[in-house]
Amino acid sequence: MRAGMLFPAMVVLWSGLAFGQTEVVEFSNESLRPRYQQLIEELRCPKCQNQNLADSNSAIAVDLRLQIQSLLEQQNSNAEIKSYLAERYSDFILYRPLVDRRTLFLWVAPIFFMLFAATAMVLLLRRQRRISDDPGNDPQIVISDADQQRLAQLLNTRNDRR
Repeated sequence: MRAGMLFPAMVVLWSGLAFGQTEVVEFSNESLRPRYQQLIEELRCPKCQNQNLADSNSAIAVDLRLQIQSLLEQQNSNAEIKSYLAERYSDFILYRPLVDRRTLFLWVAPIFFMLFAATAMVLLLRRQRRISDDPGNDPQIVISDADQQRLAQLLNTRNDRR
């Protein structure tokens, strides 16, 4: 192989190593792995904001994954781990915030918006039906006799010009 081809070949090989790295997590009990996977998918990265800990490669996400592994090894429950991390990093770390007095609006607001929209739609449909069913609401236009004579004159003068 020529010297000019050696550098690009090395770059390609090293880039594959850099992107192909996978974090290997060792557990004393393999039954902890599904819980670990569930937790890192349910918890948000504090730095990346719209990525969970499983998808993020930021330094804090790596640290949090190690911390979750350690807490699992200490036999903490999922609720205890989430509570501990929420205390340290605020409720923002939880993709599904807890239902309490501070977050009650987040949980109840969609129901109120749907009820409001359904009520508005029913009222508009009733109004539309009432207008269309009203016999006094004839779509024909009523023209007075004077206006009809004026219209006839205008049409006659127009026909005369042709």
